Amino acid sequence: MKITSDFLVVGSGIAGLCYALTVAKRGQVALITKRDISTTATRLAQGGIAAVSKADDSFDQHIKDTMEAGAWLPDHEIVRMVVENGPKAIEDLIKWGVNFSRKEDQSYDLTREGGHSQRRIYHSKDETGKEIERALVEAVQAHPNITIYENHVAVDLITEAKVTRRRLKPDRCLGVYVLNRELGQVGTFEAPITVLATGGAGKVYLYTCNPDIATGDGIAMAYRAGATIANMEFMQFHPTTLYHPHAKSFLISEAVRGEGAILRRSDGTAFMENYHPLKDLAPRDIVARAIDHEMKVHGDDCAFLDITHMDSEFIKDRFPHIHETCLSYGIDMTKEPIPVVPAAHYLCGGIKVDSWGETDIDNLFAIGEVSCSGLHGANRLASNSLLEGIVFAQRAAEKSLELASKPIPPCPTIDLWDSGSAKNSDEEVVVAHNWDEIRLCMWNYVGIVRSNKRLTRALRRIQLVQEEITDYYWDFLITPDLIELRNIATVAELIIRCALRRKESRGLHYNIDHLEKDDIHWNQYTLIRKTF
Repeated sequence: MKITSDFLVVGSGIAGLCYALTVAKRGQVALITKRDISTTATRLAQGGIAAVSKADDSFDQHIKDTMEAGAWLPDHEIVRMVVENGPKAIEDLIKWGVNFSRKEDQSYDLTREGGHSQRRIYHSKDETGKEIERALVEAVQAHPNITIYENHVAVDLITEAKVTRRRLKPDRCLGVYVLNRELGQVGTFEAPITVLATGGAGKVYLYTCNPDIATGDGIAMAYRAGATIANMEFMQFHPTTLYHPHAKSFLISEAVRGEGAILRRSDGTAFMENYHPLKDLAPRDIVARAIDHEMKVHGDDCAFLDITHMDSEFIKDRFPHIHETCLSYGIDMTKEPIPVVPAAHYLCGGIKVDSWGETDIDNLFAIGEVSCSGLHGANRLASNSLLEGIVFAQRAAEKSLELASKPIPPCPTIDLWDSGSAKNSDEEVVVAHNWDEIRLCMWNYVGIVRSNKRLTRALRRIQLVQEEITDYYWDFLITPDLIELRNIATVAELIIRCALRRKESRGLHYNIDHLEKDDIHWNQYTLIRKTF
């Protein structure tokens, strides 16, 4: 099967959908998504989207909050660009049909989250992502120039160097090989411009609040194709996910602390004042490490998030989804604290891009969590991710339309996917075992607190697993599980290698062998690129 379009988008979260809607006015868009179109990290986002709108707030304050949260590693010009485009991003989402929560006087009900100095978070109760995804999906499904391919799993990028078997600098992206889940066949999707909007890589870790699709596919594909990858050591662990034997890492929004919730030990003692002046509103990296430390020192299985001092009707109205979910597990957050633990949440590194979302492979863009744009630095400020997604989607779309208006060099003939002598596997246990081994290794050795010894040990183990995966990959017909396994192994290696290179503790990267932040040598990005 061969599909040709003007624009090829891989991923259906806020970034991919916004991009598709923007470029569709000028050409045909093929949008690939590995499950159904609404199975995304965007849909699970509870908190909201940050944008300056009040008279007592300012762009400079939002910029300062972002720089501080990111341990001063964010690119100041990128931060300014994104923050100043915040109001327009909100306007565009409203134009596409997003309904943000309002007060009785119909003004927007802005909330506050950790690290923010002002209330500037637009939200839709505690299911903001679900509302954004709903509106954008409806707009995309109604657009005549957008064709959606659900249950299609991207396998590898097609580049000019791969097709012609020549070393090219820069290389050019020609499309993507894609596995149709239902048919079990790999097709060729060709396009002059390809956009990766595949999201993050939380499933690399044993405990995560990410959806099952978050296996770092875009990062792994781009790395294999020769793109530069940056800052993979900065994996953000969300401080508060529900701790319950039957809950699958349900996230408790940062907005709960933004509205006054207090973190406590099992004996009821509040502890965040011991870690940061902002107490429970400290940035996520500090809160996650504080909870981890308290659990280890006091032998607790979890911490407790207490908002019982607030009016019960306010809690039910402001956090209806969280309240109902907790109730389903026998926890009434209006009367008792919520047991919480940290879990892998958001990757601040990714494919290195410029201010337009362009990678260093021609005609290949990366937007949203899959990218390293320079906005987040060493730690993401809460509710800046949805903002980044739409701002970079629109900038990438603008640059794509500019490229599309110029003559494009002829595309060499692309071979169809060849499975060679590969056969169906009768040893799926190999995939399951290696999947579990990678995630457990990453959680134990490359988690919230790291050391040189743990990182070195993790790298050795991941390399052994990769050897087994490589042998398996070429012997058997590919499946979605095998593609994802290959990708999480690649991403795990990239995280470890970047972590070993950074000889300091900064933001989300905390190494007990390098406890101090080193602005002289390490106030820069960690870059890694495959050598051919």
